[in-house]
Amino acid sequence: MFLARIEGTAVASVKHPTLDGCRFLVAQRLEADGSAGVEPIVIIDWLGAARGATVIVSTDGDIARLKLGNTTPARMVVVGIVDSVQSPGYAGGGIA
Repeated sequence: MFLARIEGTAVASVKHPTLDGCRFLVAQRLEADGSAGVEPIVIIDWLGAARGATVIVSTDGDIARLKLGNTTPARMVVVGIVDSVQSPGYAGGGIA
């Protein structure tokens, strides 16, 4: 698991059948000091995270398979929306 900041959404006109109705979000992984990672990632969300929100992302595909079925290609999913982070040296925030 890791923290990420939601930067926007991605739209797919063609996708795997198990992903119908899923929301794709573009996110930046957050480093331990709160700075953004190098490359953006696409994650699956069914909790309703908003742009600018800090979220907890699971990299365990079991969560996606339980919700979307055993054949889903999804692996990274939002499992929580963060209210705040309290850690020495962390410059990131919660929901913007």
